[in-house]
Amino acid sequence: MPAQTLLLRNGQAAARRAIPVLPFSAFRETLSSEVSAGGRLASLFAWEEKPGRATLSAVVARGKEGVLSLFSTEVGDRYPSLTPECPQAHLFERELAEQWSVVPDGHPWLKPVRFHSSYSSRPGTRDNAVVAEPLPGRTPFFRVEGDEVHEVAVGPVHAGIIEPGHFRFQCHGEKVLHLEISLGYQHRGVERALLGGPTTRTISYMETMAGDTTVGHAAAYCGVVEALAGVTAPPSAQMWRGVALELERLANHTGDLGALAGDVGYLPTAAYGGRLRGDFLNMTAMLCGNRFSRGLLRPGGVAMRADGILTERLLEKLEAAFRDVRGAVSLLWDTPSVMARFEETGVVSGEQAESLGLVGPPARAAGLVRDVRTEFPWGPYLAQPVPIAVQSSGDVWARAAVRWTEIRRSVEFLRQVLSRPMTGSLREPMRPLAPDSVAVTLVEGWRGEICHTALTDPAGRFLRYKIVDPSFHNWMGLALALRGQEISDFPLCNKSFNLSYSGHDL
Repeated sequence: MPAQTLLLRNGQAAARRAIPVLPFSAFRETLSSEVSAGGRLASLFAWEEKPGRATLSAVVARGKEGVLSLFSTEVGDRYPSLTPECPQAHLFERELAEQWSVVPDGHPWLKPVRFHSSYSSRPGTRDNAVVAEPLPGRTPFFRVEGDEVHEVAVGPVHAGIIEPGHFRFQCHGEKVLHLEISLGYQHRGVERALLGGPTTRTISYMETMAGDTTVGHAAAYCGVVEALAGVTAPPSAQMWRGVALELERLANHTGDLGALAGDVGYLPTAAYGGRLRGDFLNMTAMLCGNRFSRGLLRPGGVAMRADGILTERLLEKLEAAFRDVRGAVSLLWDTPSVMARFEETGVVSGEQAESLGLVGPPARAAGLVRDVRTEFPWGPYLAQPVPIAVQSSGDVWARAAVRWTEIRRSVEFLRQVLSRPMTGSLREPMRPLAPDSVAVTLVEGWRGEICHTALTDPAGRFLRYKIVDPSFHNWMGLALALRGQEISDFPLCNKSFNLSYSGHDL
């Protein structure tokens, strides 16, 4: 009897034919049982292997075992929705309906995600599709009826330099009953542009997938193509990738703590946070000449020149920046008026986080012990583990506290790594990708779990490349955090998640 799932380690490749294709009932049962057993739906996507049939493929991350479970099924124009039994599938199924014109019957709120035309060329399927309006946001919204209930619409154009997103609040007075978030304004068609690759442009797509997560997405991509090519990046290159990833985490977590201070009008930490974020970005520029690490990670290794002087200078600047961050953050924790605004604001329970499959700081703030660096370690994290930072209250304070703990642990990681000699080659030559194969890579970006899955065709080119940014999992968590809150708490709750519009819209 064939295996129900294909089990892979993080960054491992296999033959595409090794992915079991299950009857839909078995696919549904397998997904439900794996998630019920503690797995999380890392990715759910479709592709066309047979004309007229969409193949649905699921990637379930089984963190307790450190393995990825892959399995597929074939569907026609319609299939019974997975969401009622597995809420983690809710946004994936909306995406599938829009992209491939397959309708999940019984989905509780089926509507477009990115407002683009279907990928499918199958005849007749558009009649059953979630047909997008020409413009993002042109879609029905949930409404609450009742005396003194009113609606507040925010965006998609916001004040200042900020990406577009539309937020629709149902309120009774100042109390938020429901928040619905509509995105899609940043859709660039990146996944479709990757088909037939990799090409010389592919790495640039990865580095700009979400501009503040250059290292996270580039590391995931490099891991996928190296697995498919049978190439292992040199140990020194792997360590420098870890250094860049933790500097990216330090810069963004520091900036977020400063922004949270600004949202409650506490200016000392707000002023320091913005400046100190720049210090960490400048350290990144020391590696490759770019403050966002563009040009640093390349398949096969890293593109940089490293020596003892570089590591010494990085350590000096790291200690100086961390000293200032510690002082600025201490001001937050020592100020009762700040704590009064952070505590019990925007609560997401552990049960809600588990049900929705939240990742990153919002998940860990709600008590979920999940972090790719520990569950699915790769490269530098095999030699230098990073303990998972967890809180339990699920509020703004917990999300801020997780970030502060992660700052300290990232600094300790960098101290350990940079104090060791990193000699030897920094890059291995790449080889052609294996034909008819699959590979999956997980990376713990600063927002949370990044998942890249690549399928190759008989020529070893990308047949399907699926990207899941952590924001894709977490936007619904923000919506739940606003239930029962004052509408004036929205900026604070929003910043405590700090999700990416472009990472969601791809």
